[in-house]
Amino acid sequence: MSGRVAWISLAPVKATALQLVDEVELLESGPKGDRRFYFVTDTGRLLNNKDSGSLQLVRADYDEPADTLALRFEDGTVVSASVERGEEIETRFHSRPRTARLVRGPWAEAVSVLIGERVRLVEPAHGAADRGRGGAVTLLGTSSLEALADALGVEAVDGRRFRMNFGIEGLGAHEEDAWLGRRIAVGEAVVVPQGNVGRCVVTNQSPDTGRTDLDTLKALAAYRGRLETTEPLPFGVHAAVAAPGRVRVGDRVQSLPT
Repeated sequence: MSGRVAWISLAPVKATALQLVDEVELLESGPKGDRRFYFVTDTGRLLNNKDSGSLQLVRADYDEPADTLALRFEDGTVVSASVERGEEIETRFHSRPRTARLVRGPWAEAVSVLIGERVRLVEPAHGAADRGRGGAVTLLGTSSLEALADALGVEAVDGRRFRMNFGIEGLGAHEEDAWLGRRIAVGEAVVVPQGNVGRCVVTNQSPDTGRTDLDTLKALAAYRGRLETTEPLPFGVHAAVAAPGRVRVGDRVQSLPT
């Protein structure tokens, strides 16, 4: 098996607009800078695109050396300031408890106005990977996107819908499903896929508008719903990082000897 890195994407604030980058440092906790912060409701529950698709239209930029965060809204408004960390609070991250530190600044108020609900910005202590270290990074074959487009009867499906860190070209459709438990070299890094990424209604939303415009879940249920997978409606895989390293667009992706 051999492929190439087709794209690299990340978002400094979870659920905000994905950014395509040419290279990234892949750490044990995931791509450096990815999901550095996230928003929670007053009760501490994670805010995601199921709550408000308009978050996908907000671009976040974090300058680590300067420790500043900027949010750019669709109307051109930019909210930027230095990050000031407050007390620790308990949050619920996909129904699991997670300790995070409050981030004081203008961003929470701006997003609260956008979505019509009071939110707070927080920073987790050990990264915001949805599935812990076993899901520190996500991978999806570009041929899998083509297979889904065929199932939907459309010309193409935008990979940003699935918010995967690495797109891999040169594979067969859903070939990444066979990687579970295997060591996979991705550029200078080595990852070990742990499971399938099950899908939710967020993938029905256009990343350009935040509105529902495709029934990806119905299509996945029709042609992948009966598969034996670690999560229902699978599309792509999540992986642990066995050996950190730099990954660039165009880098080779290959299975390593066990």
